[in-house]
Amino acid sequence: MPPVPSRDRAWTQGATVVVLLLALGLPLVAIAANRPGVDAVAEGLTCQCGCGLTVANCNHPQCEFSVPVRTAIDGMIAKGMSGAAILASYRAKYGEKILSAPTTEGFNLLAWIMPFLALIGGGGLIVFAFGRWRSRGSGMREAPLDTASTTFDRTLRERLESAIKEDL
Repeated sequence: MPPVPSRDRAWTQGATVVVLLLALGLPLVAIAANRPGVDAVAEGLTCQCGCGLTVANCNHPQCEFSVPVRTAIDGMIAKGMSGAAILASYRAKYGEKILSAPTTEGFNLLAWIMPFLALIGGGGLIVFAFGRWRSRGSGMREAPLDTASTTFDRTLRERLESAIKEDL
């Protein structure tokens, strides 16, 4: 094998170092990408101070609940816990009321499905009502206009016509 000039050797060594750094750095980037942020996890929890907002959006600067919870979430993330595990731990501690959105299991599934069922049912009722209303309206238009003349007694009709002629 011919001797490699020093310039090519430096380039080869530099390329090797870059490849090694990339090979070592990519798993770290993947680990960092999978780590949840404090705000992302805090958005899934409802603040218990009474404001009705999430822990991430609580508008009390010195909130007795959201400030310590955000600090605890940051510590749990530093220990390597996933966002789902953190939410599960708070759910076990405080119950379902701590979650900002209902879970998609059991009875809570009804909370997700019911609005859509109500919209579909309401739309069906409106279509049904308009259909009945339309069929009734078309039947009324087809009725003969001279039905009143056949139901009156002839003598009453003649008296009415003569009274009208006298007034004119």
